[in-house]
Amino acid sequence: MSLTSALNSAQSIFNNTGQQSSVISTNIANVGNSDYVRREASITTSLSGAQVVSISRAQETALLAQYLQSNAKDSAQQTLVTGLESLKSLMGGNDYETSPSTYLSAFQQALQTYATSPSSTTAAQSAVTAAQDLANSLNTASDGVQSIRADADADIATQVSSLNTLLSQFETANNAVKLATATGADTSSALDEREKLLKQISSIVGVTTTVRDNNDMALYTSDGTVLFETVPRTVTYVPTATYVAGTEGNSVYIDGVALDAGEGSTTSASGSLQALLQLRDEIAPTFQAQLDEIAKSLVQAFSESDGSTSAPGLFVWTTAAGATGGTPDASDDTTGIASTISVNLAVVTSEGGDATKLRDGTISGITDLNTAGDSGFSDNLDALYTALTEQRSFSSDAGLSTTQSLTDYASSSIGWLEQYRSDATSASENTAAALSRSDEAYSNEAGVNLDEELTLLLDIEQSYKAATKILNVIDEMFKSLLDIAS
Repeated sequence: MSLTSALNSAQSIFNNTGQQSSVISTNIANVGNSDYVRREASITTSLSGAQVVSISRAQETALLAQYLQSNAKDSAQQTLVTGLESLKSLMGGNDYETSPSTYLSAFQQALQTYATSPSSTTAAQSAVTAAQDLANSLNTASDGVQSIRADADADIATQVSSLNTLLSQFETANNAVKLATATGADTSSALDEREKLLKQISSIVGVTTTVRDNNDMALYTSDGTVLFETVPRTVTYVPTATYVAGTEGNSVYIDGVALDAGEGSTTSASGSLQALLQLRDEIAPTFQAQLDEIAKSLVQAFSESDGSTSAPGLFVWTTAAGATGGTPDASDDTTGIASTISVNLAVVTSEGGDATKLRDGTISGITDLNTAGDSGFSDNLDALYTALTEQRSFSSDAGLSTTQSLTDYASSSIGWLEQYRSDATSASENTAAALSRSDEAYSNEAGVNLDEELTLLLDIEQSYKAATKILNVIDEMFKSLLDIAS
């Protein structure tokens, strides 16, 4: 080997090890960056036979697709659980101590106490107070449910805005990838940016990807709707400012196609948007319907009748039109009755009423069951107490058994919510575990392993040392030649 060849070899080694060290240093600097994909610097032979450093990006398409799917599923499940936890908190937390079911039990007990001491004005007032607490709990629960729907609606609007922004940024990153690919430039940084945006998009709406010529990427939702193809497709949504029972929220449209809401406690949703739609349009309205059925049944059970005419007794309500409601029939639209139910002022002492009218059945003014004015009269109180445990008919729209007692129905409503929440929480643990496994698998293949990078750095150091020895030998040979020449 000539001295010139030896010098060229040493120079090549220095150049290659320098490039390799630079790549590894960049990898080490990004060891904690989840949006960075490891670069691999390896020695290859060019067409001319020279050894050069080839830099590639550790891309794992299949693992990335699995991560995107797991990320979308977990985002949806966690969003659903958050909404259900809000409903649970609305009912008082772990013991549901502020739920209508709890106050109904307290009212039932107060009614029984009054029935055993019908002459007691204190017991009468306690029964009325318990009835007021029950009505207030239904009002609060109903208002809270609609507030949760309004919050979900606002979150949907925010998510849609974020999604449109991300799609716009994705277009920029995708164009950068295409340009770098077409010109033969390094695409690593542009691919990292595009992949980072893809992960963020998948948490909002589930996506599948297709890579076409020139590294161009197209995005589709889980149900096949075009989300991005050369340019981002428009995602539109018109928020609703105020929610009351019966208000229907607007749909989210992607490229003109309505996005479906998720279904079930182990939600079918993919991404947070579908889960928010499920909370707003399925879960909250169903729970509202249950509250309305409880309120409706209370008005019916405590109504007073003279045989031909019926009128609300202890509990009254206001219709959507603002009028005082009568005794509702099964066919009557009582949507939102839980938000307007209240105790008849005729028995509220602070409003000039008389609590003993509950005992005598004279609240509405159309009946008088205690015509003798007997202070020990308890027949009506016994009948009202029994009415709470008698089998009644309920609407099938509320998602519960259509035939059971009012007290059982109120308990079933809380049971429905708790079962839904418990199942959703269990499912969220599974989706979180699946996401963790997907993230770990992808990170192991595409992320930076510090131990591996340091080992590679040691190998490069040995190559560098070998090159310095070659250079030292060449230096000695040059000195010898100069000595001979002199």
